[in-house]
Amino acid sequence: MRSILKASATALVTTAVLATGAFAADKPLSGDMKIFLDTSNPAPRATFEGVIAQFGEMHPDLNIETTIIDRDAYKTQIRNFLTANPPDVATWYAGNRMLPYVNTGLFEDVSDLWQGDLAENLASTKTALTIDGKQWGVPYTYYQWGVYYRKDIFDKMGLTKPTTWAEEKANCQKLVDAGIKCYTIGTKFLWTAAGWFDYLNMRTNGYEFHMALTAGKEKWTDDRVKKTMANWRELLDMDAFIGDHTAYSWQEAIPFLVDGKAASYLMGNFAVDPIKAAGLTDDQLDFYQFPLITEGIPMAEEAPTDTLHIPSGASNKDAGRAFLKFVASAEVQTSMNASLGQLPVNNKSSVNTDDKFVRQGFEMLNGAYALAQFFDRDAPAEMAKVGMEGFQEFMVRPDNVDQILARLEKARERIYK
Repeated sequence: MRSILKASATALVTTAVLATGAFAADKPLSGDMKIFLDTSNPAPRATFEGVIAQFGEMHPDLNIETTIIDRDAYKTQIRNFLTANPPDVATWYAGNRMLPYVNTGLFEDVSDLWQGDLAENLASTKTALTIDGKQWGVPYTYYQWGVYYRKDIFDKMGLTKPTTWAEEKANCQKLVDAGIKCYTIGTKFLWTAAGWFDYLNMRTNGYEFHMALTAGKEKWTDDRVKKTMANWRELLDMDAFIGDHTAYSWQEAIPFLVDGKAASYLMGNFAVDPIKAAGLTDDQLDFYQFPLITEGIPMAEEAPTDTLHIPSGASNKDAGRAFLKFVASAEVQTSMNASLGQLPVNNKSSVNTDDKFVRQGFEMLNGAYALAQFFDRDAPAEMAKVGMEGFQEFMVRPDNVDQILARLEKARERIYK
């Protein structure tokens, strides 16, 4: 299977690169180059092997050594290898997840790459790669979150895609009155509830406040957070969500949507294939952007982004910069993400227009004001755990909101100092 995937990925990238004759480095590349990847699953592994092989063909004097580490093991090893044996390129994540390595001087400032065409073409992801006004890596893939809904149920009931909070609640009330839950969700593993908090907070208070909150710079007891929770409670008081959701994983929540017991699902695009496999067709399933809540607040989106970085201790930074620029180019982004089944970060790339979810997601993210990385990436791990536990509790016991926010504030004071 790997050889087939690798051949496919290599062919995709080769076609793109040979068609343009582009990507020559500013100066000849030679010597040794080490690349560390966390892309251990078959499709991403094969995709990167193809990209690296093509880059190597373009630079025959460059000896490229690739190390692929299991994703979970990579997370525990990254600090050690960045410190003791840094490669020239390493995969990681945008947002707060890169902050510890920026603050300790382990990631290279690559702001020079974010100039000219690349800056324009990667504009929607720039804030997620920016700390202290500088850029510390480049993105190579992301995917959208949004509301996946039963179009056939909406059509039958005369409902349309909501664009405002008032329209969202009006749709929801009609569904509840008809005996259909508005939303399916499984909070057994906590993070799905965080998706609701992220969108409600960004739509209520804006991207900047949301990011300041997850960075520990705002209090959880702030009236603005209370307003977010009040908006969430409006849905809880309507009985909008399926019952017993703490017993279900995100996959186990899918049958409620498929069986028509719930009309929509706030989730990432990775859920589309499992939903279709469970029985829904493209005609039955559709997608809409999480609606506006506070007038005038720009629409930021949830788009977890995977990234490439140059360690500050790298030995061949010229090769590292050339590789990052190569991967971020429109042609390679088109080919890579077709193979990955995700979205290209370069807005000059093209996507599979036959896949309406990929097409809609690409358009939405390219027009986004900014991109959040998801609560458990934007907040430190310990704060994310406490926060997500609080969100799950709130969905079951909304009257506990003051105690929950006080507990989160106490955790903030301890964790961020």
